Amino acid sequence: MARAHSFFSVLRLTGSEPLTILPLTLETEAAAQAHYKACDRLKLERKQRRMCRRDPGVAETLVEAVSMSALECQYQFRFERWNCTLEGRYRASLLKRGFKETAFLYAISSAGLTHALAKACSAGRMERCTCDEAPDLENREAWQWGGCGDNLKYSSKFVKEFLGRRSSKDLRARVDFHNNLVGVKVIKAGVETTCKCHGVSGSCTVRTCWRQLAPFHEVGKHLKHKYETALKVGSTTNEATGEAGAISPPRGRASGSGGGDPLPRTPELVHLDDSPSFCLAGRFSPGTAGRRCHREKNCESICCGRGHNTQSRVVTRPCQCQVRWCCYVECRQCTQREEVYTCKG
Repeated sequence: MARAHSFFSVLRLTGSEPLTILPLTLETEAAAQAHYKACDRLKLERKQRRMCRRDPGVAETLVEAVSMSALECQYQFRFERWNCTLEGRYRASLLKRGFKETAFLYAISSAGLTHALAKACSAGRMERCTCDEAPDLENREAWQWGGCGDNLKYSSKFVKEFLGRRSSKDLRARVDFHNNLVGVKVIKAGVETTCKCHGVSGSCTVRTCWRQLAPFHEVGKHLKHKYETALKVGSTTNEATGEAGAISPPRGRASGSGGGDPLPRTPELVHLDDSPSFCLAGRFSPGTAGRRCHREKNCESICCGRGHNTQSRVVTRPCQCQVRWCCYVECRQCTQREEVYTCKG
């Protein structure tokens, strides 16, 4: 039965690996086989490995997307109890459950791959795609479609195929696929048309325009908001196995399609299970003991009522920097005392 996938389950990476884990140059391997070996090292499923092997640029882009998605996840949750800890055992346990955090991981991973592939196409790193060549703009002015737009059409089609199709029977797979699509849709919603003027004395008689994706930080911010407003669809989860059973619609919420479909039609993230507190070490996170916090901002929340320790230390940082001609920056070294707050165990 078809099942949707997240990068973090498919590639089994934490996002912190250097890109040099792949043979991304052809210095030591024959050009004809290098990208095959790169795809094999990613431990993809059969269909995904086949898609990876079609284009020498895919393997490098996959690793770039994993790293970008993981770093953005950690940035967006840096002040939360769950700070996107993706070490092996925590990640594996989390992806077996239908938490809001799981929904975010699916969305940010599909968004990361869509973004990275579209950029790779326009940068000329892929053989099967190039710049976006489909301007869908009205010719009301003197447009000249030029530049090199990010190829979102190719990347979104690739991602939907790569991460799995929607299954009509496996409801957990449908939830995962829905969240994958949310990530792709957020990328699409952030596309902007960038133009450059041409003409005498900047008259802009002709404009050269191209499509450009929003910075990935903006995508992460949008998905974090969707995480905070995610919709729960009912679940009967076996606590012993962690596997989701039959899903029922939430009380008072009409299903989005006929026939008692429990999955609402919504552009928001959806999840099956209530999240754990993430306060104590367990299957899903290392807990918050020892976590650094900000006293006025989040210590009370992150430390889960256990209180926090205060440590005073002296730090030296560059200060009063000035740019000197030519060409360096001159700074003084300033010493100050600061307090560091960490959660009690």
